Amino acid sequence: MKQILVRAENCLGCKSCELACAVAHSESKTLYGAVFESPKPQQRVFVEGDGVFNFPLQCRQCTDRPCVHACMAGAMYFDEETGLVQCDRVRCVGCWMCVMVCPFGVIAQGEDHRAVKCDRCRELDYQPACVEACPTKALQFVPVSRFTQSGRKSYLAQIAKEVE
Repeated sequence: MKQILVRAENCLGCKSCELACAVAHSESKTLYGAVFESPKPQQRVFVEGDGVFNFPLQCRQCTDRPCVHACMAGAMYFDEETGLVQCDRVRCVGCWMCVMVCPFGVIAQGEDHRAVKCDRCRELDYQPACVEACPTKALQFVPVSRFTQSGRKSYLAQIAKEVE
């Protein structure tokens, strides 16, 4: 299984990922067409920052899945086949329990008052649109095993700096 790895130190806060996400979820699948759509396509990744530090946020696919447990309508569910938490927008009643329990604040309200969250661009045959669009490779779509390897290397580099 793959996960989106965030390299926050590479994020410029350009929001290319937000734009690519919105276009990927638009009817036209083009930037020009998406601008004129109604309702406007909504991104499922959010770049937050304080002017110094930027971080792209999207569904982190929590192992305890609080949104799934909180959803009274059963719209939020864990898809065994893909290993992803998904949102069935037809079943969503807009109660916002999922929004209230999401520890990352990445489930948004769509214009139709239903929940919108990252779906890893499951309809695409390649990487999620946000990963493809990132000019600095702050977002990478990698096997979960790379997370631990990356974490160890990062920790080792931090220790090496402290020793010097």
